Amino acid sequence: MKAVFGSVVVAAVLVAAPVPTQAAAPQAPSTTTSKAPDATLGAKIDKRIHDSSLKKFDIKVMVNDGVATLTGTVGTEADRRRAAQLATVDGVSRVDNQIIVDLNAGTAAKGTTGKAESNIDKGAEKTKKGVDKAIDKTKEGAGTAWDKSKEGASKAGEAITDTYIKTRVHSKFLDEDLLKGSDITVDVNDHVVTLTGTVPTAAGRARAIEEAKKVEGVHQVIDRMTIGPKKP
Repeated sequence: MKAVFGSVVVAAVLVAAPVPTQAAAPQAPSTTTSKAPDATLGAKIDKRIHDSSLKKFDIKVMVNDGVATLTGTVGTEADRRRAAQLATVDGVSRVDNQIIVDLNAGTAAKGTTGKAESNIDKGAEKTKKGVDKAIDKTKEGAGTAWDKSKEGASKAGEAITDTYIKTRVHSKFLDEDLLKGSDITVDVNDHVVTLTGTVPTAAGRARAIEEAKKVEGVHQVIDRMTIGPKKP
């Protein structure tokens, strides 16, 4: 009788054993990984910049498909590099640093004040156009006749072309002591001036940007110049 009872118990255990084993089968761990949204990355970079010594500068951050684009102005090349470092966070595949170095950056308030000052500067440049034309007339020699006719055309209401802006920027660089020994290439696309090449000093770099901004019709100046000797 005991032997029969023991066999029944063993059989019951063998039959019941698979049930909890099947119920306790571990679930596959979730492998879903979420990529941080561009807006979240942009807000994170903006906070890092605002919490740093760069908060006095007008730096704008835009993230698109993991690529962080920086625009605005800073006071030195070191500040420009620092901004790129702060934008290098997890989730960002590349930093497109389009920040312009301007020695006067950070001296004015950010936001609407900076925009208002920009509008004032544009108005002042238009007012100074006549003075600049008179200076160019005595300074640029043979090139004056062409510049004078183009400026006359712009006063008559004709559109200012990228070609005109490129020539005017080149003429601004002539006879600039700070730009002697420089090798600057000027490209203009839809009134946006891009400066590449080399300049001998940081002061020369700032002067090139300043002179390019003075040209009538220029909407933005992108600085991609480096400081160093002129390439042979």
